[in-house]
Amino acid sequence: MNLLPNFEKAIIPREKFTEYILHPIKSRGKWLAFRSALGYHLDSADMLIDSIRGNLANFSVESMGNKGYGETYAVLMELEGPNGRTAHVMTAWIDDRISGGIRLVSAYIKTRKG
Repeated sequence: MNLLPNFEKAIIPREKFTEYILHPIKSRGKWLAFRSALGYHLDSADMLIDSIRGNLANFSVESMGNKGYGETYAVLMELEGPNGRTAHVMTAWIDDRISGGIRLVSAYIKTRKG
């Protein structure tokens, strides 16, 4: 199984979740999806981050190429949320030339696998 390069040192900005993905006003669609599918909300951002980080070694990575800012990757993982349900979560990553590390750029609930 191919894993995200340097996943052990992956940078997952908390602000990506608290100021966007799980924010009910700034990203209503993603907020609703994470809330209804897995039970995550703004106050449980750290739990979601920990779940993503803890599952990087369990799912294969797909290379998405270099779009000029660094190599990009996607990891589709199945996560269990605080509500006890599971869902497919797509995570997008970049091997950022500026920061010099693998950094999460997006995460969303994927309603269909494939």
